[in-house]
Amino acid sequence: MAKHRDSEGRGPSQRMLRVGELIRRTLSEVLMKGDIHDPDLNRLSITVGEVRVSPDLTIATAYVLPLGGGQQEEAIAYLARNKGELRRVIGRKAGLKHAPDLRFRIDKTYDQMEATRAMLDDERVRQDIEKPDSPETDGT
Repeated sequence: MAKHRDSEGRGPSQRMLRVGELIRRTLSEVLMKGDIHDPDLNRLSITVGEVRVSPDLTIATAYVLPLGGGQQEEAIAYLARNKGELRRVIGRKAGLKHAPDLRFRIDKTYDQMEATRAMLDDERVRQDIEKPDSPETDGT
């Protein structure tokens, strides 16, 4: 097997997915229990939607959203301020030999789902979806 594979066009490897999910669950647990010594961070309820890990497992990008969708910028700032402690706690609890550097982004998934829902509720789109199929002609 070649040492440097061309991974363009391919999705994440099984290992990347497994490590990302392990970090997501551990980060969610740490934030839920308030294991970090920052009262600003502990007073927020933060949902961790997804964690994507770089191919070399050195960077983990966590997509987060505060409960209710408010205080997004503050949540990112609090998480960034405590990323060293979060990295240590996650590495220890997840049993990772090398904990990746953590980056935090706002999770836009819920906004995208709402936009899709609104699009599907549009009358013009609804007509196309509910349009009956044209009757097939029988060649006999």
